[in-house]
Amino acid sequence: MAKQRIFEGLKIADFTWLGVGPIAMKFMAEMGATVIHIESHTRPDICRVSPPYKDWQPGINRSAFFAVYNDSKYGITLNLRMPQAQEVAKRIINNWADVVADAHLPGVMESWGLDYETLKKEKPDLIHVATALQGKTGPYSKMPGHGMVGVSLCGFTQLTGWPDREPTVPFGALTDFLTFPHMVTALISALLYRKKTGKGQYIEISQLECSAQYLAPPIMDYMINGRILTRMGNRSPYAAPHAVYRCRGEGEKWCAIVVSNEEEWDNFCRAIGNPEWSRDTRFATFQARKENEEELDVLVEEWTTEHSPEEVMRLLQEAGVAAGMVESGEDLVADPQLNHRGTHVILEHPEIGPHIYQPPPYRFSKTPHELTMPAPCLGQHNEYVLKEILGMSDDEVADLLIAGALE
Repeated sequence: MAKQRIFEGLKIADFTWLGVGPIAMKFMAEMGATVIHIESHTRPDICRVSPPYKDWQPGINRSAFFAVYNDSKYGITLNLRMPQAQEVAKRIINNWADVVADAHLPGVMESWGLDYETLKKEKPDLIHVATALQGKTGPYSKMPGHGMVGVSLCGFTQLTGWPDREPTVPFGALTDFLTFPHMVTALISALLYRKKTGKGQYIEISQLECSAQYLAPPIMDYMINGRILTRMGNRSPYAAPHAVYRCRGEGEKWCAIVVSNEEEWDNFCRAIGNPEWSRDTRFATFQARKENEEELDVLVEEWTTEHSPEEVMRLLQEAGVAAGMVESGEDLVADPQLNHRGTHVILEHPEIGPHIYQPPPYRFSKTPHELTMPAPCLGQHNEYVLKEILGMSDDEVADLLIAGALE
């Protein structure tokens, strides 16, 4: 007998866009929730109009960026500036949804009559989970922005890059990925609370507050010791060698190596053949290796350039030393371990065609997950949601189309 997914039966009206909200609701959908993603053709999700595109041809339904974060959801398009569309959204919430999720600036949901204070009058057990860059209240709450802005506001950008160069923005909208687990966890807590009390609640998630927690050690170091953490490239204060080293092969080939203690240092030296320099007093202790790290990196790279990144990784891992080849996109798709773990799932998208999707990076023993369908094309499930879920007639749907409320 197949195991039931943990959130089977849960219904979510998803008004989120960009990163953190869609990723969080994707998790809920893959774990069994029915999610209706409500968006607009008039003002589409920025991810829909962001590359990479299928065959590098732009199109509202051709972005891999949007697709990978919105699988397993139904998609409908409502022009929520129109009263008729607002009534449809309220009907979805009042007659169907258990949860409302939004990722808009303060005042947007209120302008549509879809804020929690309004909705709970009709549905007191409703859960509304909301996220914004700097929260929904406070002096900076109405400042627009997304994760690429959040990484700078939090301080990650100042810490990323080389010490003799300008700061470098971390790859991707880092705060989106740091915040979505908090959003999911808070929602699960609210569901447990409602199960015990029958009451709903409003949850506000600030990307800035969630993500700043991950910088607690350098913040405390400054507060207590007055030390300011600066950019250090690929180095770490707790390991040496600790870098990405060039390897043999055509083009750019690299392997990351981390040696954290004396046992690993001994294992590393044996794995590379105990060269004479490995017994030098400059590298005899961790402190000595840190003091002579620039010379150490040169010597390590003299060895790695004689081997492919796969060889470096295999030799060091077998010796008990952390090492991993730097993989390109093609390498990741072909990686035998990632494929063994089911990291890539191929779904057939109506316009993109076969497309790689990412399941959760973990496995639960009693609560399976499933990617049920590719990300929706814009308005793909309008008819299904309006007729099958809401029970609307053909005439009602036609009226919405004529009015421009249904896009």
